[in-house]
Amino acid sequence: MTKLLLRLFIKEDPQTPKGRSAVGKLSGFVGIFCNFVLFILKLTVGTLVGSLSMTADAMNNLTDATSSVVTLVGFRLAEKPADEDHPYGHARYEYLSGLAVAALIVVIGFELGKGSVEKILSPTPVSMTLPAVLVLVGSVLLKLWLSLFNRKLGKTISSQTLLATAADSRNDMIATSAVLLAMAVEKVSGWQVDGYMGLLVALFILYSGITLAKDTISPLLGENADPALQEDIVRIVESEPLVLGYHDLMVHDYGPGQRFASMHVEMDEQESALHCHEVIDNLERICLKELNVHLVIHYDPIVTGDAQLEYMRSLVLSCLKEQDERISIHDFRMVKGQGHTNLIFDIALPADLMSAQKKIKGFLDEKLNDLSEETCYTVVNFDLANFNN
Repeated sequence: MTKLLLRLFIKEDPQTPKGRSAVGKLSGFVGIFCNFVLFILKLTVGTLVGSLSMTADAMNNLTDATSSVVTLVGFRLAEKPADEDHPYGHARYEYLSGLAVAALIVVIGFELGKGSVEKILSPTPVSMTLPAVLVLVGSVLLKLWLSLFNRKLGKTISSQTLLATAADSRNDMIATSAVLLAMAVEKVSGWQVDGYMGLLVALFILYSGITLAKDTISPLLGENADPALQEDIVRIVESEPLVLGYHDLMVHDYGPGQRFASMHVEMDEQESALHCHEVIDNLERICLKELNVHLVIHYDPIVTGDAQLEYMRSLVLSCLKEQDERISIHDFRMVKGQGHTNLIFDIALPADLMSAQKKIKGFLDEKLNDLSEETCYTVVNFDLANFNN
């Protein structure tokens, strides 16, 4: 069914912004239709048999239908092109739509929890009828399909919003199974557990809302880029023979499909600057074509073949390795003055050593004064070690 829907309604490559938007809108339309049908059926049958847990589950489906509307609008707004006020595009609307859905889910979950507590305090009997059982079993099967459907679409376009929707459908399937269990327990034993099951459903809704909020707030705050994407950028850059090293890779996420990156690459100073510029332009074009990442590369010319500079660089690195084998350096320069030499470079530290910068520099300065035949002053910047080589 999923393949058929994709073939019928998706005419663009899903990896392009237009195709991505089409996939998101397809998920929204299917979610609205399926969840609204379930809402009507469950609300009708739940009211007739007096099941609060079933009515709560119906309201959950209405929330899902509403969230599908928000998702649909979010994908529609996210495909708007960049303009003067938003030069990086509008792709973050997808994250904002997910946040709105999370807020709605939390409110509904809280209200249903209150109703369930009242049912626990003042229980009323629930009748288990064939229409109720058929509606609940059908709901479980439909929610299972919706979960698999959105999971496939989410993986196709790498969308956290659709993957969260898939997880929500999975939770709904579990919640509906709990409603069915409550009716069966009351039918067999006479225990009135409907309020308790309604409370469990409400807790599931609250949990889903809070989890979804965390997943959508994280990229808005500026979470670390996908390591696989960073590795792909490095792979492209390292494929160029003129690149002797790289560092300071940063990826900025302005929404799915709108990623900008910057990094420094080191090349031999003896190479033609014009040729290096041409090579860098080509690397930037490859990243945009293959990864849809707008990469800006800063060119760092480095001195090669200078025996004294290489000796001092090796000496500095060996001193730092005594502190921790994971430490590395880059942008190493040596400026000779009258009576002393300035060593200018960056030190790349693992995250757990960033608080020890003062200690590491003090150790290095002391060690160099003991080992070097001339007076050396170090001028150091500290970087995170991620993607420095």
